[in-house]
Amino acid sequence: MSASATNLAADLRRAIRDVPDFPKPGILFKDITGVLADHALFARAVHAMAAPFAGDHVTYVAGIESRGFILGAPVALAMGAGFIPLRKPGKLPSAVERVEYALEYGTDALEVLHGALRAGHRVLIVDDVLATGGTARAACDLVNATGAHVVGCSFLLELTALAGLAKLTGVRSHALLAV
Repeated sequence: MSASATNLAADLRRAIRDVPDFPKPGILFKDITGVLADHALFARAVHAMAAPFAGDHVTYVAGIESRGFILGAPVALAMGAGFIPLRKPGKLPSAVERVEYALEYGTDALEVLHGALRAGHRVLIVDDVLATGGTARAACDLVNATGAHVVGCSFLLELTALAGLAKLTGVRSHALLAV
């Protein structure tokens, strides 16, 4: 790891706050507000999230609702790409492509506007945290279902104990900080 990457990781560790028992008992929420509030750190993080995919001719960055929007939009700007939101059900105004996925306590779904992505598009998926990998896997499946190609996934933070990378086998993935 380069000195600048080591410094970035240390700065991210200091800026990310742990919130126990949120949104429910037993969950340790990673609050990234400190990263977002520090414009210089936020800019460094955005550029570092884009950097591993700089030569991949990304045409769109797809951000996973909701904190993936906050990070994905500036990553798209940094890459000279468009931004496509991947939304929870019922939030898009017209026909959608949809994929459902299992959670430890039920199911959920992600949607993208029909026609927003198609064959020939090269997509980088962005989210704040890679935890169990279920949502990221669903995002990859949704993008692939449109005919577009997933170039990779970029995360601010990976919770290694939850082994989310195992669900992303075959997908190039990068996280700025692993805890």
